[in-house]
Amino acid sequence: MSDKRDLALSAIAPYQERPLGHFIAGRSVDVEGDSFDVLEPGTGQVLGQCGDASEKQLNEAVAAAKAAFPIWVSTPPEERKKILNRVADLITANAEKIAAVECLDAGQCWRFMSKAAIRGAENFRFFADRAPGAADGQALPSAEHLNYTTRRAIGPVGVITPWNTPFMLSTWKIAPALAAGCTVVHKPAEWSPYSARLLVEIAHEAGLPVGVFNSVNGLGETTGKRLTEHPDIKAVAFVGESSTGSAIMRQGAATLKRVHFELGGKNPVIVFDDADLDTALDAAIFMIYSLNGQRCTSSSRLIVQASIYDEFVARAVERVKKLKIGDPFDYNTEVGPLIHPRHFSKVCSYMDIARADGARIAAGGAPVDDTQGFFFQPTLFADASPAMRIAQEEIFGPVLTAMAFNDEADAIAKANDVQYGLAGYVWTRDLSRALRVSDALEAGMVWVNSDNVRHLPTPFGGVKASGIGRDGGDWSFDFYMETKNVALARGTHKPQRLGV
Repeated sequence: MSDKRDLALSAIAPYQERPLGHFIAGRSVDVEGDSFDVLEPGTGQVLGQCGDASEKQLNEAVAAAKAAFPIWVSTPPEERKKILNRVADLITANAEKIAAVECLDAGQCWRFMSKAAIRGAENFRFFADRAPGAADGQALPSAEHLNYTTRRAIGPVGVITPWNTPFMLSTWKIAPALAAGCTVVHKPAEWSPYSARLLVEIAHEAGLPVGVFNSVNGLGETTGKRLTEHPDIKAVAFVGESSTGSAIMRQGAATLKRVHFELGGKNPVIVFDDADLDTALDAAIFMIYSLNGQRCTSSSRLIVQASIYDEFVARAVERVKKLKIGDPFDYNTEVGPLIHPRHFSKVCSYMDIARADGARIAAGGAPVDDTQGFFFQPTLFADASPAMRIAQEEIFGPVLTAMAFNDEADAIAKANDVQYGLAGYVWTRDLSRALRVSDALEAGMVWVNSDNVRHLPTPFGGVKASGIGRDGGDWSFDFYMETKNVALARGTHKPQRLGV
């Protein structure tokens, strides 16, 4: 798979000669401030440097988005649809290059990233097709008035995306914003910035007017903070850690900024003893160990009925020990490296925490020997209890925590006994039980007898510390657009007369 790595290196070569800068008002802008290293997770080597946007550059990016907003929002929706479909076409044409870059700077495995770029194109196509109807509202008649609603883009928005699957998640936020008529200032994650640069250049090539889509690199505490505090940014869409979401909410409070957060998760997969255990095992293993465990919707808590707990966990351990760890560019690799030394240290720290809390490390539990990259063994903690930190905190690595439950009420109680509520997975052949448990789970999304399969018209988001708002279908437009109600009197309404 060295040819894929070579493809990735050639794709980022133009940005290696000097620190990766920004894309503002339709042109590349060099770094003015500090820069920092971008590492290759698979080798631990430095790929290049990335620049932290200066305050002046961030202001220029927001000014460009503000200036472009009247042009873009007044562009006929059918024309916006054509341009966004051209973006999708160019993503598809460059899909292999994009996937290779994701493997290079995010450490994701080729077997998954080869499809992720195509998903990004599908995101653009989906929202492009809905652009003509984005402003449509409802007719709401009453006895004396005809009410009707319309929607209009909110204005320039900030989009801040994470490092785990950076390209696909960027399209998931940016495509509906553009389809709605908003202009965008995007700050990608500093640990994996290269595919975001490919996206903004593709969008510009597709014909987006100058300033409609801008990209600024930098750190969260500098560039990110300036973006979320800027008074001309009307809304912020963020994907990342819950603590960062809280900080963004505080930073935007002074300007009453609208926020949409997709935050952390500690998602349960509940397996009842009547389930299709073979398929449930396949799904549980896939949902925690794919994407190197760095996945917000991962099934990180395995909650199994006591009558089958020992057998099911033993089978899971056997599978975990057979997972193929290695070069992310090798199609046979199932688990690649963690993103960064800082995150690697965080995942490592949970091994001592698990032991101190009394859990059993049934598989993995250590870094992978003889590698320069940030590889950690796929790990399974067994015999856990809800009070343990490994059952409460988002580890965000290839780490599964297993515990037993006695009955349906116990399963629901253990599943809900966390601060998070993003996703839940239920495995049972009993339809009535599936309905009861799905209703009782404190989660924004529940999959029954399935792993996470995204259907773009459906709402995506969490409750509690897992987020605010929903993405997908019309829910995305609800965030990026303001709704206006117009009431037309039928001529029968008589206002009250005062001062007669």
